[in-house]
Amino acid sequence: MAVDLEEQDDYHHSANSLYKPVDVTTQEETPLFEEPEGNRHGFHKPKDHFNGTYIIFFLLGTSSLLPLNFIITAKNYWMYKLQNCSEEVSPAEQGTSDVRDFFESYISMASTVPSVLCLIGNFLLVNKVSVSVRILSSLVTMLAALVVITVLVKVDTSTWTSGFFVITIVCVVVSSSAATIFSSSVFGLTGSFPMRNSQALISGQAMGGTVSAVALVVDLAAAPDVTDSALSYFLTADLFVILCIGMYLILPKLEYSRYYMERRQGSTQPPCVLPSDYLEDVDTATGNTSLLPPDRNQRGRIPPLGSILKEMGVLGFCVFYVFFISIIIFPAISSSIESVDKVPGSLWTDKYFTPLTSFLLYNFADWCGRQITVWIQAPGPKSKLLPALVLLRTFFVPVFMLCNFQPRKHIAKVFFTQDAYPVVFTVLLGFSNGYLNTLAMMYGPKVTPKELSEAAGVLMMMFLQLGLALGSVFSVLAVHLM
Repeated sequence: MAVDLEEQDDYHHSANSLYKPVDVTTQEETPLFEEPEGNRHGFHKPKDHFNGTYIIFFLLGTSSLLPLNFIITAKNYWMYKLQNCSEEVSPAEQGTSDVRDFFESYISMASTVPSVLCLIGNFLLVNKVSVSVRILSSLVTMLAALVVITVLVKVDTSTWTSGFFVITIVCVVVSSSAATIFSSSVFGLTGSFPMRNSQALISGQAMGGTVSAVALVVDLAAAPDVTDSALSYFLTADLFVILCIGMYLILPKLEYSRYYMERRQGSTQPPCVLPSDYLEDVDTATGNTSLLPPDRNQRGRIPPLGSILKEMGVLGFCVFYVFFISIIIFPAISSSIESVDKVPGSLWTDKYFTPLTSFLLYNFADWCGRQITVWIQAPGPKSKLLPALVLLRTFFVPVFMLCNFQPRKHIAKVFFTQDAYPVVFTVLLGFSNGYLNTLAMMYGPKVTPKELSEAAGVLMMMFLQLGLALGSVFSVLAVHLM
């Protein structure tokens, strides 16, 4: 899982990056700040033994999107629980009022729009509330919302389906808001660590989707009853969040992570100069090195938004637009694409086609895209190719709409009439989402001064959630267009 990049001394300059390689030997021998003579001999950077910190950040990343991934992926369960929603309306109104047809879009909106407000609050509280309080309280809140969803699995809701739908949406709002505060706080924390730890966190987020998709397929195969399958499914999510609470409590006890967590509390450093394939544990500095002492009055202040945006505005846009396009398509459109060779009663076309070709395939491709950034980091943070590639993803929207999306009323023509097409499109969508998002997310906190790295990380998560929020609104429009 973890890749040890701490010992590498060879840096390969990317043709797409405007950053030049740094002389590692010089950087290691020349301190950024003059240390007292007595402290300099005892100063050393601890190693991440057994990649413990990397693994913890990977698991924390997995937990950050786990509630939403488990909720979105359990489509068969929600269709079963909401099957009576349309019985209260006339048949003429049923086509437009059935929440089952638009459930994924409602879930996307409920999980993203409130999260933007939570991110704004988290940005304002970066220097006022400790990161540990924000992380632990959000994990506990996520667990509480998931427990409510788990308890309702075995409750007969057939006589109050609309009420069950409202409770579900409230749980989604609460868990997603807490997950947003959790993920932005942890990502802000990794801004003070070497960049390989940011990569671990982002890769873990994609693994959360893969874990939920695999768990769904296993539960579908092991438990024929939909409620039994859903119960074991959501219990898996509950246990994983409990595991992550324990992992975060262990994090400050590791020497390697304690070194960087204590260091972030008082140091002020200029922006890092990044080679395009920079993941190693090395701190670099630009020519305008500041020798000012740490600003002890920083705590309690609101981070300077303008200064941060000036350094990482383009990278923030890249993150925003990557998720804007992805959430329009996944899951609202992609999970409603059916096999063109659908046979009634077939296990493949009725039961496993959507979990495998939509949820599992997308999340695994997303994870692969994020994981490959361990070895390849191109284009660089200042390259114009990065936003160009992000904008090219716009073409995914029309091609998915022309696949066998069902039910469709307004666009009757299905242009891509073979199952291979949505499979290929899903792989490309997931891989490009993971790769381009991870590059921009890793670069963002590293092109800002060290004392602003946590605020920059929170701001990058704000761009991410803004993309998800607007994308979820447009996903509703896209579904209605079809």
